[in-house]
Amino acid sequence: MFGIDARTARVVWTAALVIAGLYGIFLVRATLLVMLIAVLFSYLIYPLFALAQRRVAGRIPRTPLLCLVYLAVMALVVVAVGLFGNQVAEQATTLLQQLPTLLDPATLEKRLPLPGLLEPMRARLAGLLRELLQGGSAQAMPFVRNVGTGLMHLAGNLIYVVVVPILSFLMILQAPVFDELLVTMRNRRTGPFWTDVLHGLNGVLSSYVRALALLSLATLVAYGAVLSLMGVPFALLLAGVAAVLEVIPVLVAAASIIGVALFSGYEHVGWVIAFIGAYRVFQDYMLNPYLMSEGVDVPPILVVFGLLAGEELAGVSGIFLSVPFIAAVRMVAVQVRQHRAKLTTPAMPTVVVATAPAPAAPAAAPPPAPPTSG
Repeated sequence: MFGIDARTARVVWTAALVIAGLYGIFLVRATLLVMLIAVLFSYLIYPLFALAQRRVAGRIPRTPLLCLVYLAVMALVVVAVGLFGNQVAEQATTLLQQLPTLLDPATLEKRLPLPGLLEPMRARLAGLLRELLQGGSAQAMPFVRNVGTGLMHLAGNLIYVVVVPILSFLMILQAPVFDELLVTMRNRRTGPFWTDVLHGLNGVLSSYVRALALLSLATLVAYGAVLSLMGVPFALLLAGVAAVLEVIPVLVAAASIIGVALFSGYEHVGWVIAFIGAYRVFQDYMLNPYLMSEGVDVPPILVVFGLLAGEELAGVSGIFLSVPFIAAVRMVAVQVRQHRAKLTTPAMPTVVVATAPAPAAPAAAPPPAPPTSG
């Protein structure tokens, strides 16, 4: 009627709705990012809350117990900042003040620490580093500028420091409602698939966040202790940077530590490299496989691609969220493949085993006749 094809109209209407939805997501991308960070923070707090629930065994209601857990976490953060915050801030200020001198190619040859065997090659190695420094700085400056701008933008929005814990508190508080929703969804036609997907996402994200927190803590303690004992300049600052950069599973932290030690004239750079190499072997082949489940395993080529693509799409936020996003997409693909395999696999016929009939029970003997009186 009126020359309008109903099927074409439905396709156009569906496409318009999809485009409108994507545009709406683009408009509220900052809010969605805050919600996603709150979800990751919830996965970090929930194991402590579950442990507290098992300890109290229902003697404390859910909401007051969650408040106590949050207060304990905030108290630990305040204590850690009070103990090490001033030292890290002083080292960061000193490094920023000395950075132009440390990166000055004119004095690099005098400050370059070399073993005795390489001493005759000092001028040649200094010239090579000078060329790499001058050429690499021009290529690295756009990336550093974008990362710095993103960090300044995130630091300026201090309201998120308050909003994220509040949102995660509400999410943990409403966890039973989400469980009931999953039970209701499973009774629908496509419910088992979506329920498995949501359970898989929950497992991947929880494993990733908890493992990442433990890896960052282990890196902070190991690097801080060893670098301080070795007398490396700016040891606590470099340990904190290495702990934060655990979210970027490439050798950015190692390059930063070696670079600072090298350009500051530290004489035992070889020991620093040996320690970092030994710790990376321990972390990559022992600690990381122990903490990370199989669902969080992401191939290194995908990690590098995700980091580069995330930086191009969303700056610092994209860098931090690229690995969990890739792990989630990989898990969804695995669930889709498993459900397709279930649908295409023919059901096994049910085999009915014939059994012999049970023998009839023997007839009960008639009761004896009552005695008669004579």
